[in-house]
Amino acid sequence: MNELKLEFQLETTELPAELDKVLLSFLKAAVEKYSPALFEKLYNKTSSVMKTYCLSMYLPGARFTPEKILLSQNRFSMTFSDADMGELIEFYNAFAVMKYKLYPMNQNSMKLMSLKAQRIPEIKDTELIIKMKSALIVRNHNSEDNSDKYYTCEDAEFEKMVTENLRIFLEKLNLEMDISSFSIMPVKAKKVVTKVWGRPADGSIGIFKITGTLELLNLLRMAGLGSRRSIGHGQWEVIY
Repeated sequence: MNELKLEFQLETTELPAELDKVLLSFLKAAVEKYSPALFEKLYNKTSSVMKTYCLSMYLPGARFTPEKILLSQNRFSMTFSDADMGELIEFYNAFAVMKYKLYPMNQNSMKLMSLKAQRIPEIKDTELIIKMKSALIVRNHNSEDNSDKYYTCEDAEFEKMVTENLRIFLEKLNLEMDISSFSIMPVKAKKVVTKVWGRPADGSIGIFKITGTLELLNLLRMAGLGSRRSIGHGQWEVIY
């Protein structure tokens, strides 16, 4: 298995508070320049496409204000993974097209300076201790009124709703996997409030114990946990 590490240079040390919108814009621009066919497959506005990728950010010395994210350095990095290996290769090629090119954002710009593929070991244990690299967002979407209810590690229904999010994820991908042994339990975790499309959303960060089949855990290592994975949430790494 492989994941991608992207290093960006900034003109200034300030990022927009709605960083998820910037990241999605960058992903779309990269994919559209590389392959209009892949762009149509992933970002077709006429249908909602379940993504198999997830990402997380490293923001050095980040301080968050309502309007901005203030960094201690004029750089940041992204870790990108995808359960679809063929698609991951296409994203690598798409990102390579954007290398060394200024990409504008609100009162700043970013430039992709480094792009590397790095191997990660295959999971060989059915019980893991993991650390979230980006907030785990667990939601229950009400299609009737288009509202979302979020669940965190502090809620009694947390494990049930993570499992339900997982069931929906697999169903939309037409993947038949045994999730009867799946479980997730906070070990040293806490509730956080993050932003999703400019609106506050409850999430969870920290350390968790998860169980499941090897097939399922390897899929989730690359695709992430929960919802909003494709805009910077739900990525995790194995501690032991």
